[in-house]
Amino acid sequence: MGPLSGVRVVSLAGMGPTPFAGMLLADMGADVVRVTRPPSRAGRALGQTEGMAAEHDLANRGVSSVAVDLKDPSGTESVLALVERADVFVEGYRPGVAERLGLGPEQVHDRNPAVVYARLTGYGQYGPLARTAGHDINYVAQSGALHAMARAGEAPRPPINLLGDYAGGGLLAAFGIVSAVLEARTSGVGQVLDAAMVDGVALLTAKLQGLRAAGRYSDVPGTNYLDSGAPFYDTYRCACGGYLAVGALEPSFYDEFVSRLGVATHDWPEQDDQERWPELRAHIADAIAARTRDEWAEVYEGTDACVTPVWTFDEAVKHPHNVERDLYQSVAGVQHPSPAPRFGRTPGRAPGTPSDRLLDVDDVVDAWSRPAG
Repeated sequence: MGPLSGVRVVSLAGMGPTPFAGMLLADMGADVVRVTRPPSRAGRALGQTEGMAAEHDLANRGVSSVAVDLKDPSGTESVLALVERADVFVEGYRPGVAERLGLGPEQVHDRNPAVVYARLTGYGQYGPLARTAGHDINYVAQSGALHAMARAGEAPRPPINLLGDYAGGGLLAAFGIVSAVLEARTSGVGQVLDAAMVDGVALLTAKLQGLRAAGRYSDVPGTNYLDSGAPFYDTYRCACGGYLAVGALEPSFYDEFVSRLGVATHDWPEQDDQERWPELRAHIADAIAARTRDEWAEVYEGTDACVTPVWTFDEAVKHPHNVERDLYQSVAGVQHPSPAPRFGRTPGRAPGTPSDRLLDVDDVVDAWSRPAG
């Protein structure tokens, strides 16, 4: 099942982007085995998020787990036995830690030269900050992107940890892993993949860098078309306390948007009169505040106004469009985002409950001694 069926991945257990990359590969059919510490050393089952049951740790869905003491030479040897039969090795430690465990690139490639060795970190394998501790917010700040995530005159707001850990981290790492696996199948030789979250977040700003160079994007946050500066690209509070997301950038979409507000707009400022954007924002806010979010949903349903109610997660699960596309799938009472993107001939795995069962590492080695597929 899945376009990556037959690809074997060994991943040293970690938090944030490392398990997410493993989940993405497993969703697409790869056989992913996570190496975690024995429960007595980890202090909790399988190294999952503290206080959370295995079935709630969705980033480990589709992933098998083995418990190995990497401080014991026999444990390291067991992992290397897996590596001999694998296509990919993933670790998310700070530079130098894997080498001290006997699982650095040289040790791994000595056992299997064709392995793609993926190193997923915050600041990368070299540079002054390479060994510095950090979290998503730090890497997004380091890239320069966090500065842009603010309303005018307000402090930057981190986008939860979606940008660094998941988009710039795990997702870009998975893309790099698949690219390197394709190359290794041609050359027969693996390579080291340096997947740094700060690099990934910087890459996501490519379009903005072009706009900045062209003088079409200001470094003053909250003054541009896409950062809440434009009154027709923002969220507005409705009479019920809910919110409406407005993305009416193009003139035709904007005209559709204002024509359905139900108020006189003949004396409103022109859409692109930036000096009068505060005035235009006030008009839009007053109009939207007059009705509930659900009333606006009916007004704009099926139009090209680029207006969407801001749904909660529970509401999004039930929306007819999302239901038809199986955007979320309920597994044992937990809402799983469906694997993406969608493949017509080799669909990814259906989401399943993450397991708290530990496999015996020798059994996995034996299973992997047989041809993949």
